[in-house]
Amino acid sequence: MAQLFFHYGAMNSGKTVDILKVAHNYEEQHKSVIVMTSGIDDREQVGVVSSRIGLRREAIPIFAETNIRDVVTRENPHAACILVDEAQFLKKHHVLELAHIVDEMGIPVMTYGLKNDFRNELFEGSQYLLLYADKIVEIKTICWFCKKKALMNLRVHNGQPLYEGAQIEIGGNETYYPVCRKHYFHPDRAMMQAATTNL
Repeated sequence: MAQLFFHYGAMNSGKTVDILKVAHNYEEQHKSVIVMTSGIDDREQVGVVSSRIGLRREAIPIFAETNIRDVVTRENPHAACILVDEAQFLKKHHVLELAHIVDEMGIPVMTYGLKNDFRNELFEGSQYLLLYADKIVEIKTICWFCKKKALMNLRVHNGQPLYEGAQIEIGGNETYYPVCRKHYFHPDRAMMQAATTNL
C-alpha cells in the first residue's frame, strides 16, 4: 500500500545521500522513479539533487506555483516511487498534492528535509508533512560541537551565531551547523572562529 513518508534530520544528516541511494535501488531493479527538489535550492544549480560527498543527479524543480500532481501525470503516472528532496520548502498545496498522489494514484512518496529552521520554527512544508505523512522518520546526526544528537540548525555568519533574520538562506557548512540543544544556545565560539578561518 502506498504511503507518504517524511524523512527529516538536521543539516549534514545524510538526507540527500539517502534519497540518491533509494533512487538507485529502484532503478537497479528497473523500476522508474521521479526525483524532485525545491526550485529555491540553487547551491549547485536549480533542478539538481547534490550531496556533500559528491553524488548528484538531475531532478524536477518545484516552484511555488508548481502542481506536483500535474507534473507526475505528465512525466510518468505509473512511476514506482516519487522522491522529493528539500521538502521543507514545499507549500501546503504541494503536500496535499503529494497526499493525493499517494491516495488516488497509488504511488508511494518519500520526502526528505529539515524539520525546523535556524530560529527553531517549523518550515511550512515540514509543518504540513508532519500533519499529513503516514510515516515520519528521523535521520540522525551528531552535534558539530559534541557527541550528542543534533536537534537544531545553527546559522552562522563570520564565525558568529545568528538567531534572527529571513527564514530561508541557502547555504551549506559555511552557513549552518547541526547542533544539540545546549550548543544551539551556547555554541563554542572559538571553534566557530577557527572554522571560519579555515574556509
